[in-house]
Amino acid sequence: MDAQTAAKGSAVREVFLNDLNDLEKKLTGLAEAIPQDKFGWRPGSGVRSVSEVYMHVALSNYYFVSSLGVKVPSGINENAEKTVTQKAKVIEALKASMQFVRQTVKNLPEADLHKATSLEGEQTTYEGALLVISGHMHEHLGQLIAYARSNGVVPPWS
Repeated sequence: MDAQTAAKGSAVREVFLNDLNDLEKKLTGLAEAIPQDKFGWRPGSGVRSVSEVYMHVALSNYYFVSSLGVKVPSGINENAEKTVTQKAKVIEALKASMQFVRQTVKNLPEADLHKATSLEGEQTTYEGALLVISGHMHEHLGQLIAYARSNGVVPPWS
């Protein structure tokens, strides 16, 4: 790998990790601002509730990061999206998934950032997977902002 490619990999990792820190701050801050009695709220029948969206993000973090060649830690409950509804447990699960993503990305060898992988049936690279992970969390942050505002909760950073 030439110096230009190596520098690009470093930049992608750094940008991703900075974005992850911001996402974690916003997602957890918003979760802390939403009252426990609103964690079961959903905008309509058949649509994820507040707690289900948060748990979907947490579980997806593990799933998506597994495309980077790491195993999902034992003890991760695949049904947690439907069963974990208590605010404190949801926040704990979200933070743990964020830490798992952070450590995985920090520990990736530089050369692996350009390595081929597949994610949701699509061919990509490890860098591409990082974009999917980030994009997914941003998508659901927007959803949770709408949920919060629908319940009279203003995001703490706005």
